[in-house]
Amino acid sequence: MKQRTGSALRLASPLRALVHRLTLVMVMAAAVGVMVLGRANGPMVSQARTAVSDAVAPILGALSEPVSFAEGLFANLEELVDLRAENARLRIERQRLAEWQTIAQRLDAENRQLRTMLHFVPDPRSSFISARVIGDHTGAFVREVLISAGEKSGLRKGQAAMTGDGLAGRVSEVGTRSARVLLLTDINSRVPVVVERTRDRAILAGDNSNRPQLLYLKPGLQIEVGDRVVTSGDGGAFPPGLPVGVIDRISDGVVSVTPFVDWDHMEFLQIVDYGLDGVLGDDPAAAAANAAANPSAGGTVVAPPRGH
Repeated sequence: MKQRTGSALRLASPLRALVHRLTLVMVMAAAVGVMVLGRANGPMVSQARTAVSDAVAPILGALSEPVSFAEGLFANLEELVDLRAENARLRIERQRLAEWQTIAQRLDAENRQLRTMLHFVPDPRSSFISARVIGDHTGAFVREVLISAGEKSGLRKGQAAMTGDGLAGRVSEVGTRSARVLLLTDINSRVPVVVERTRDRAILAGDNSNRPQLLYLKPGLQIEVGDRVVTSGDGGAFPPGLPVGVIDRISDGVVSVTPFVDWDHMEFLQIVDYGLDGVLGDDPAAAAANAAANPSAGGTVVAPPRGH
């Protein structure tokens, strides 16, 4: 058995070497033949090459479509990420510009009044605490929110609640770690304000809608739609000049105001301590009577009757 196997191997080795030589010779001959054929009959080779290209082109096109789609998809994703980052940056920039615009407008109004005055006493320094809105109790009969800061954070009843756009309300009830903020639109909210352009004083009264009204305005005033409304400082509740909103409608003696605050996207509030205690010391009934009897003085803040 071993002898037969050894004989077969001895016979196969020369045969395998011969096949390798013949294959190499045939490949070289084919290459030379193609070269000679290309030189001798160029149009025929060109037609063959064109035919092969036409046959392969649809396949290559079909294969390239998924690659092109994937490249476009990745490009769109990168552009979307860049747009989101740019949008976030522009939002922050817009908020900063709105804050600077508010400051500039307030300072401009103060400057016009103080040009002829000397020995002006500046407003006291203020401090603030930022808190998250953790509960929204707005409804048909109440407009207030719950925030995540209380007495331990230094909050006190009557402090102003601000956003980057303007005045949102005031602290009406303070707990140890939370507090309630009565919004400008609540029916129990009364804020002394002034029309910035004409310097006409009024009381901004909430009515549980998104458009509180101006009360106790004198008849015949030259106010217009679009006039800015800011706090007047009367009553010692808020300092003068805090942005409140703009007059959006004047009809049959009813003047409504659209607040600057975006109520639907109010996630954080700045609780500002201006060192004023007017809202704490006022008697609600006396304040209401005083505002109704003496509207020219701008009235005062009326505390809510339900204990806020």
